[in-house]
Amino acid sequence: MREEKVLHDATLCLLINPDNEVSLAVKADKIGKGCRNGYGGGIEPGETPRIAAVRETLHEAEVIVLPEDLGKIGIMYFYNTKTDGSIFVCKMHVFIARRWEGNPKETREMLDPQWFSADVLPIDKMMPADTFWMPLVLKGKKIIGIFHYAPFQKKLIADPIIEEVDFVPEY
Repeated sequence: MREEKVLHDATLCLLINPDNEVSLAVKADKIGKGCRNGYGGGIEPGETPRIAAVRETLHEAEVIVLPEDLGKIGIMYFYNTKTDGSIFVCKMHVFIARRWEGNPKETREMLDPQWFSADVLPIDKMMPADTFWMPLVLKGKKIIGIFHYAPFQKKLIADPIIEEVDFVPEY
């Protein structure tokens, strides 16, 4: 049986180019395997969400983003049901970067990076919750989202709750 990864604090960076397209690559492993997503992962002890986003973007896309070039645009709470019925919550901090050094490259963790218009996202190849919140943040909205997933994060088991906000807290 597949291992159920438990992640409580995570970060995600969406790279937006001058044509207002977002770089999405295919996750090679772990949560979201086979789905197109931005660059991110777990926050390590002692790291801030912003520093974790910088580290993960370098690791997963070989792109250098400076902390001050990250705009905080969302916090998502994922209530994840495990196969034993227990639930863990992952708090994901979402950032947008419009300035960075380098071009997104394929890495061991993220395959086939491509640019997508906010109006033509690969919805059928994204994680279920992403199809609700990502179009909003790509249109400039700041949001707080709550999503409930079935085991292995392949299906939502409740209606999403998304609130537009004026300010997203740093933590």
